[in-house]
Amino acid sequence: MAFLDRTARSLLLAELVSGMSLTFRYMFRRRATVNYPYEKGPLSPRFRGEHALRRYPNGEERCIACKLCEAICPAQAITIEAEPREDGSRRTTRYDIDMTKCIYCGFCEEACPVDAIVEGPNFEYATETREELFYDKEKLLDNGDRWEQEIAARLAADAPYR
Repeated sequence: MAFLDRTARSLLLAELVSGMSLTFRYMFRRRATVNYPYEKGPLSPRFRGEHALRRYPNGEERCIACKLCEAICPAQAITIEAEPREDGSRRTTRYDIDMTKCIYCGFCEEACPVDAIVEGPNFEYATETREELFYDKEKLLDNGDRWEQEIAARLAADAPYR
């Protein structure tokens, strides 16, 4: 009986017919694919992408050189050097992140008391050399300036859950 069933299926092309019916069923539905370089899908407010250092609205950098992010980083990717300023506050003179070591855990962002270091919405930062993945303070501040609107909106959306 199994032989007859198998023969009938192969002669009537049952697999081909069921596959074509599935194709025709999906042919008239809305497409699920995204034309990636030109269209981008939505990102979660908790997405962790490229790092950035933020500034206050008056233009002063937020980092107070408490070094909590450096202490909590499990990959030891962050290096901070600081010195006191004339008004007695401490500010960083060097803030480096080795992105080749970073595991994007988000601990640095959670440890920061003033939301100075954040992981922004940028996920397209491929480079051709390893040296380009060593971020210094200027590069991090530029990232913060570039993505400030999106970072502020993300932090505001995530604030009730922090």
